[in-house]
Amino acid sequence: MNPSLVRELVPAVIGVLVRRGADFASAEDAVQEALIRALETWPDDPPRDAKAWLVAAAWRKFLDAARAETSRRGREQTVKVEPPAGPVPGTDDSLWLYFLCAHPSLSPGSAAALTLRAVGGLTTRQIAAAYLVPEATMAQRISRAKRSIAGLPLDRPGDLATVLRVLYLVFNEGYGGDVDLVAEAIRLTRQLAASTDEPEVAGLLALMLLHHARRASRLGPGGRLVPLGEQDRSRWDTGLIAEGVTILQAALARDRLGEYQAQAAIAALHADAPAAAETDWVQIVEWYDELLHLTGSPVVRLNRAVAVGEADGPQAGLAELSKVDPGLPRFTAVRAYLLERAGDLAQAAELYAEASRAATSLPERDHLTREAARVRQALRS
Repeated sequence: MNPSLVRELVPAVIGVLVRRGADFASAEDAVQEALIRALETWPDDPPRDAKAWLVAAAWRKFLDAARAETSRRGREQTVKVEPPAGPVPGTDDSLWLYFLCAHPSLSPGSAAALTLRAVGGLTTRQIAAAYLVPEATMAQRISRAKRSIAGLPLDRPGDLATVLRVLYLVFNEGYGGDVDLVAEAIRLTRQLAASTDEPEVAGLLALMLLHHARRASRLGPGGRLVPLGEQDRSRWDTGLIAEGVTILQAALARDRLGEYQAQAAIAALHADAPAAAETDWVQIVEWYDELLHLTGSPVVRLNRAVAVGEADGPQAGLAELSKVDPGLPRFTAVRAYLLERAGDLAQAAELYAEASRAATSLPERDHLTREAARVRQALRS
């Protein structure tokens, strides 16, 4: 398959499906499924008209998905109208579905991707962004996972760590993305915490509650992104903070530290500071050290560079940033921030503008554009 031909055809095929009545997101998903099918069939049986083939295949995929959605809604309406006799359970089967999708025959990464797509309701693009991989790569991973369990009995629950990872990603996408999935992620994590004494489950629940407590202050008028240091802390939910801290302390007392507990400890230190200037950055760096030891994550290393810059000064932060892959999302924005604090306003303004062009969400893009304009204004003053 010619990659340049595919890049040229995809927007046109999506456009055809939209004109036929599909919404953009559904058309996009249908075209992704058609491309996966093309990868499987075109090498042995190339079509005479690639665009016509993709349109036909994608339209069939869209119709199949639309029929499935209609059937699902019909079943839901039937249940609402004719509820089954007997006692009503206190929970639904959503959490169990997470475990079933985390099938033992799948790798943790494939199981998580499949669950996010099939149960979590995330699009392939959102999942790819969470895993820092191209969308086409994630589409193929999900397709392979589907094929791997096709025909297998879904009667063996999967790995707890995989389910925790999926819940974490669903929460993150709901917290920072286009679809509000936060309440569902917290609800399911509460269910899980009630059924196990695993400290990492408690750590994940604490992390969710501590982040969710700040949500009302994250956006300003018109959806403007408000950085943590500028948020109105009087709008933070102190009840959720207290609950999160209590859950975290009980988990840490078990002395079986994991990545979610470490992340929650960092969130708790932010929540505990009455003002941004009073944040205990030294302790936060120590927790990032623990988290980096546990995960080796490049994102953790990036966030740690920011914390070091706050604790020990911007030059120290820039030195730590030099150890991070420059291709990582938010790298440029972090470098701009540290350079601004170090006094290099010209370079900071240029990098803020560069970061804004690469931003994947409108609030982030607008925020970075404003930062670039603010620093340029400071240069002229």
